[in-house]
Amino acid sequence: MKVLQIDSSILGDASISRQLTQALVSQLQQKHAQAIELEYLDLAAQPIPHLTAEILMGQNAEQTALGEDILQQYLQADIVVIGAAMYNFGLPSTLKAWIDRICVAGRTFKYTEQGPVGLAGNKKVYIASSRGGVYGEQSPADFQEAFLKTVFNFTGVTDIEVIRAEGVNMGETIKAQALETALQQVQAI
Repeated sequence: MKVLQIDSSILGDASISRQLTQALVSQLQQKHAQAIELEYLDLAAQPIPHLTAEILMGQNAEQTALGEDILQQYLQADIVVIGAAMYNFGLPSTLKAWIDRICVAGRTFKYTEQGPVGLAGNKKVYIASSRGGVYGEQSPADFQEAFLKTVFNFTGVTDIEVIRAEGVNMGETIKAQALETALQQVQAI
């Protein structure tokens, strides 16, 4: 079983989303008797260049090769664990750069007369979401979790589970409770 773990928080060891992705991967390793092949991307430590016309048009051999590697990691993964901190109502720009490399026409989706069809299904995605405030799942200010769900659905992935820690910047008591609740969700997987 191949697991792709992606962290995008810029906070390093202080990151709640990183704590959650690590807990998720540990839980998956305990849950699955067979060996897990883990691939890890730290988008804060090694950011993927943002999409440019040159990259999009395949005019940069190095970036074309990088894009193919990123795409293959996504396509070959059975489980994707995404660490996504909310920054200014959205996701880290480095995570968006990764998304731009996996949303490839003819590879992860195609357009038909009936609309887009995802081609990268048959995988599970866990979104380890952290938020400084409290927004809830239906918040009109949620351009983080809703966006990620839309992207994965667009590529054909419908088995998506969100593990959320909210209010982590609203005081130590709320932060501790949010982390404990999220870790309990992880243990239930």
